[in-house]
Amino acid sequence: MARLLDELVRDRAGEPALADRHRRLDWWALNDRVNRWLRVLRDRGLSAGDTVAVVVGNRVEVFEALLAGLHGGLRMVPVNWHLTAPELRHILTDSASRAVLVDAPRAGAVAAALRPGECPVRLLVGAAEPPVVAAEAPTVAAEAPAVAAGFTAVEPLLAAADGAEPEGQVCGSVMLYTSGTTGAPKGVVNGVFRQGEPLAGVGRLLAYAGLVLKVPATGRALLVGPWYHSAQLYFALLPLLRGCELRIEERFDPERTLRLIDAESINLCHLVPTQFVRLLRLPEPVRRRFAGGSLRRVWHGGGPCGPEVKRRMIEWWGPVVVEYYAATEGGVVTLIEAEEWLARPGSVGRAVPPTRILVVGPDGAELPPGRVGRVFFRRGAAHEFHYHGDPAKTREAHLAPGVYTYGELGYLDDDGYLFLTGRHSQTIVSGGVNVYPAEVEAALLAHEAVQDVAVLGVPDEEFGERVCALVQLTGQGLAAADAPATLDRHCRTRLAGFKVPRVWRVVDRLPRDETGKLRREALRSLAPRPPAAART
Repeated sequence: MARLLDELVRDRAGEPALADRHRRLDWWALNDRVNRWLRVLRDRGLSAGDTVAVVVGNRVEVFEALLAGLHGGLRMVPVNWHLTAPELRHILTDSASRAVLVDAPRAGAVAAALRPGECPVRLLVGAAEPPVVAAEAPTVAAEAPAVAAGFTAVEPLLAAADGAEPEGQVCGSVMLYTSGTTGAPKGVVNGVFRQGEPLAGVGRLLAYAGLVLKVPATGRALLVGPWYHSAQLYFALLPLLRGCELRIEERFDPERTLRLIDAESINLCHLVPTQFVRLLRLPEPVRRRFAGGSLRRVWHGGGPCGPEVKRRMIEWWGPVVVEYYAATEGGVVTLIEAEEWLARPGSVGRAVPPTRILVVGPDGAELPPGRVGRVFFRRGAAHEFHYHGDPAKTREAHLAPGVYTYGELGYLDDDGYLFLTGRHSQTIVSGGVNVYPAEVEAALLAHEAVQDVAVLGVPDEEFGERVCALVQLTGQGLAAADAPATLDRHCRTRLAGFKVPRVWRVVDRLPRDETGKLRREALRSLAPRPPAAART
């Protein structure tokens, strides 16, 4: 049996483990599929230490393949399926992926991203089933282009593989991509799964995380966000490996989510503030029909949540709403229960053991409660991380070994509750997804009519922030009135849709100092507020 599943298979073989709209697996069947996946990957020439990129929508095969990689010493790279071919190419080459898993809707973009000889192992997932398409994800290809690009359908290989337990199981890892200071995506290697170490260590980590986050050993968890996002991934994988059944939805639909929670007695779920807003905007009769009595923990993070939005969710769903502060780099560092938050609105909670929060001033000295500074976390070597191929960025994030920052400014109150006041960097968090201004600015500057540009986030009730572009034109070939539509089309050929500005303003000149640096504090006065009814 796959080591991380052995007790579950032995004690609960016939109980449900993993399901989407097309398939439902019990623990025995999941274990069998994981073993077959690992054998297929090894039969294609992969071994411990190799990297596998996964560009697949929300479906059971994702977790089968991930668990196989984690048992085979492979480095698994979740990839945002909204990315364009050039963006995909950067991740596939930077990660040195030897294999890529795709499903039909994503196959065309991946094929366009690869050159002959790159990612020699190319497997097509679930080609015979209806495609799983995430919200806003373009259907870029069907099965034929995938076959033409050298993809091999994986289901016949799995059917022919041996389901017996493979030998030589060793812990793999997950490398998620986040952007660096230049806007280019950077791989993050954290300490959740430690490459090459015995799997027994993972079991101990799961037990500890389950205790801290109050994840039960039985129950039902619901995934309604894109699995490639670190929070969605880990808040799905942890309940699954603890012994909960995981129900996977292709996309978030607010009304369907309410029906599923009640119909399937869902106990655990992860949401982002944007999803809260969409739930609260449902018609009153729909919201009244929701019972929600099965819910035990509804975790939320992924960006700032407006106090009124959160207060209304707690009034509606009760004390099950739990906020955390985390990042891809180092995981969850604070937690705050609903009752605590109502007493301290705006706080993201207190440090989870063994974390210690340090608020540091410009001189590097620790600040007392109530003083705003850069927020660092002392966690020790077990929670260490690094940026793949970027030691300078790794050093920049660290105050000392085992002491690192997520780039936020904030302060502690006298009781140790953390309040965040802003970002040390200029990262925009829109709908729980990070957007990096430098990357968007570079795309806009590639247009011949753009002289200068600044990208920033502007407040938005639903998304937390929206991407705003302040553009200085060359004055040749593009009228100011035509700029938003023209530049929107330009960006969509170079950037994923969630990165494209939704708010535009043409300015005479951007505020720069004598060294050429943007005066960020002056940009806010130039940025218009987006209309409340704007949609993605």
